[in-house]
Amino acid sequence: MKIQERTGAGAGRSAGPAQPSVGDRLPTAPRERKPALAALAVLLILLGALGATTLVLQAGNRIEVIKVTEEIPAGSSVTNSNVASVMVAADDSIHYVRWSQLGSLKKLKAINTIPKGAVAVGEMFGSGSGLATGKATVGLALKEGQYPNGLKVGDTVAAYRVVTNNSSSTSGSSSSSSSAGDSGSLIVGQAKVTSVPSAKSGELVSSTNYAITLAVDTDKAADLAQAASNGQVALVSVPGNGN
Repeated sequence: MKIQERTGAGAGRSAGPAQPSVGDRLPTAPRERKPALAALAVLLILLGALGATTLVLQAGNRIEVIKVTEEIPAGSSVTNSNVASVMVAADDSIHYVRWSQLGSLKKLKAINTIPKGAVAVGEMFGSGSGLATGKATVGLALKEGQYPNGLKVGDTVAAYRVVTNNSSSTSGSSSSSSSAGDSGSLIVGQAKVTSVPSAKSGELVSSTNYAITLAVDTDKAADLAQAASNGQVALVSVPGNGN
């Protein structure tokens, strides 16, 4: 009897260990939220979008201005051949000279030598001659053979007195003899070319004369002008960094 009772009592027991019910699971730790990091991420995204928008707006707000394509010596003006148009970002702090103002700019003179590649701004130009103290400009009308080919603004030349058949016949006998004695004499050792005809601007016409303007020392201007009026000037290119 005892054996049967023990067997019956053991039959009601479970063979494996008791499993906890679903409701008896241990609670997990809640996730730690970081609102500061989330706000920072949103702020960075907004700043990036704002920067991209600003760049797009700046790229679209461009203006057409004047760029110097050939060196402009002090006292010279812009021409159609020494400037070109270029697009730049608008900036109220920089006094750009707009391309539409080219006509007005031609009436002004460069205060100092303006290098090639510079973008023109208002401070570069003035209504004065722009020449240094002791300097003067002299205009020459030369024939072919009295000047070297390829002269351009900024070149340095020497001016010599010469006598041609035309100059001898147009001047009096006394002046011809005196000029003949001075033929080949140096008038100006270094003169800066400040103006030459421009084919682009229509300054070159069907004429035998080639108009050139030189900047020279004041004490040489009268002699050069007198020789030029008699057609007795010849130019020679010389090395030099200018007057």
